[in-house]
Amino acid sequence: MDNEKQHLFDDPKNVKRLLWFLYISCALLFALDFVIHRHVAHSWENLWGFYPIYGFVGCSILVFVATWMRTFLMRPEDYYDKDDSIDIDVKESPVLTKRQVKDEQHTKLGDYDVDA
Repeated sequence: MDNEKQHLFDDPKNVKRLLWFLYISCALLFALDFVIHRHVAHSWENLWGFYPIYGFVGCSILVFVATWMRTFLMRPEDYYDKDDSIDIDVKESPVLTKRQVKDEQHTKLGDYDVDA
């Protein structure tokens, strides 16, 4: 495990650099809002902080709608593991766990087990 590939954001210094970049970008865009003239289509777009408030409200609504949708879209943890077409000789081992059944299914050449 010592020779694992290092990724860009594994180093805390790179994460701090990215955060500083985002902070400076936000400050620059905030300052430019007072300097650059916008051609608006509606009068409420001239309100100070309209776009940040609009974005925050929109994202909040998306989160609440997604939380509500989760109540009827959620599936059990083993939803995709249910398989009735398992061919295993019960005489060899009468009691098998789910993991053993999966291992038994992936014994042919060319099968892959991503957990191994």
